Amino acid sequence: MIGHSELIINNDGSIFHLHLKPEQISDNIILVGDPARVDTIASHFNKIDFSIQNREFKTTTGWINGKKVSVISTGIGTDNIDIVLNELDALANIDLETRTIKEKHKSLNIVRIGTSGGLQPDLPVNSFVVSQKSIGFDGMLNFYANREAYCDIAFENAFKTFTDWNKSLPTFYIVDSSEKLRSKFSDEIFINGITISAPGFYGPQGRVLRLPLAAPQLNKQIEEFRFNEHKITNFEMESSAIYGLSKMLGHEALTICLIIANRVVLTANENYHDEMKRLITLVLERLTKE
Repeated sequence: MIGHSELIINNDGSIFHLHLKPEQISDNIILVGDPARVDTIASHFNKIDFSIQNREFKTTTGWINGKKVSVISTGIGTDNIDIVLNELDALANIDLETRTIKEKHKSLNIVRIGTSGGLQPDLPVNSFVVSQKSIGFDGMLNFYANREAYCDIAFENAFKTFTDWNKSLPTFYIVDSSEKLRSKFSDEIFINGITISAPGFYGPQGRVLRLPLAAPQLNKQIEEFRFNEHKITNFEMESSAIYGLSKMLGHEALTICLIIANRVVLTANENYHDEMKRLITLVLERLTKE
C-alpha cells in the first residue's frame, strides 16, 4: 500500500494538486501552460462534462468528434510537470481507495500545445515545431532511478562533449517523443525539431538583464551543434519532463510548439494568438479524427 504522505488524497476523494478523480479525465489529454488557454481549447468541444481549477491547474473534460478529451493547464516549468504527470498516472494506474497499483496498466495519450523561441536562423516565426526529442536542462529526471534506459545517451554524450558542459549546471537528459503520436503530424505543415526545456526564462535561456551568464557561449554552441541529421531548434520549459516521465510510466507523449520569436535573427510575433488558435484547431483535428 502506498503511504498517505506519498499519495495525498483530498477529503472528496480527488488527487491532491489536480483535484481530479479517475472518472473525470480522458485517455486523451492536452496540456497547456496558461489556464486561459484551457477555455480556448474547450470552446471547440461539442459537449463539456466537467471543469475544475486548483491554483494554476485547470482541467476541462469534454467531447469533440465523438472522442473524449481532457485539457489541463500546468503552469510554467518542469517542476509543475512532475506534479501533473505523476498525478495523471496515479489517476490512471493506482486504485486511490486501496492505494495499490492496478494490475492492468493504462496508457494515456498526452500532447502539449505551447509557445517557444526558435534557435536556428532558418526557423521562421509562426512555424509549428513537433519536438522529436527534448533536452532537459532542468535535470529533473535524474531524481528517478534508471533514467538512462529511457534516454538517448549517444546524443547526450555528443552534446556534452561539443559544449564542454559546465559541471556547475544541472546534468541534462534527452528523451524521444512518441512515434505513434508524431505520425499524426508528419506532413509539411509541421517542422520536426529538437527542443530544449530550460529551468527558467532568463539566464537558463541565455537572456541577460542585470546578471551575467555562467555559460555565455552556450546559445551559440546550441545553434552550431549537429548530431547525425539533427539540430536543436527551439527553447521552451516543459517538454523534457513530459517525455521523460511519460516514457518511464508507459504513456505516449508529444509536444507541438508555435514559434513566437526567433532568438538568432531577433524577430518576434507579439500578436500570436490567431496562429495559436490555428494550431489548436489542427491538433484537435489530428487527435480526434481517424
